Amino acid sequence: MAVKVYIDQGHNPVNPNAGAEGNGYREQDLVYEIGQQLSEILQANGLETRLSRPFPDTQLGSSTATSLSTRVNDANAWGADFFISLHTNASVFPTAAGSEAYVFRLGSAASALAEDILLQLQYATGLPTRGVFARPTLYVLRRTRMPAVLVELGFISNPYEASLMANQPGLFAGGIANGILAYLGIL
Repeated sequence: MAVKVYIDQGHNPVNPNAGAEGNGYREQDLVYEIGQQLSEILQANGLETRLSRPFPDTQLGSSTATSLSTRVNDANAWGADFFISLHTNASVFPTAAGSEAYVFRLGSAASALAEDILLQLQYATGLPTRGVFARPTLYVLRRTRMPAVLVELGFISNPYEASLMANQPGLFAGGIANGILAYLGIL
């Protein structure tokens, strides 16, 4: 049976639970496209995927809480082996840069997966790696029944990184896919 990866394209197209904005881009649009390409790459490598937002206008839940629970409940009910939540970071400092990841607990399977994802993201995009951090309070990490990683791909508030995510989403999708495949021993 194929490994099942649930790809959560963070946020909704509109509120509630819309994402950050910066440099003329919207987080929910950037992660939607990166998630689509990630799904295609993983499927081409024999993995099974499910997207939280299969269409650009897919709206999940009627509040932030129900948006998050809908994603988690779908992944749990589907029996995903891994949960990958895609986001962009934001800062008041436009020079803030790099990719980082959050997991429920350091030293876990999710933590090892996150390390592989960040390493491969760095290879693919050239962006610095900011590290893996424990965030047990994040709903999508706390309530999933499988190893879950929330990836902050880059800073939407950084003009270069925002442009890179918008214009070369395949770099990010490929880096994440390679991280997952490396973790699984396929790459």
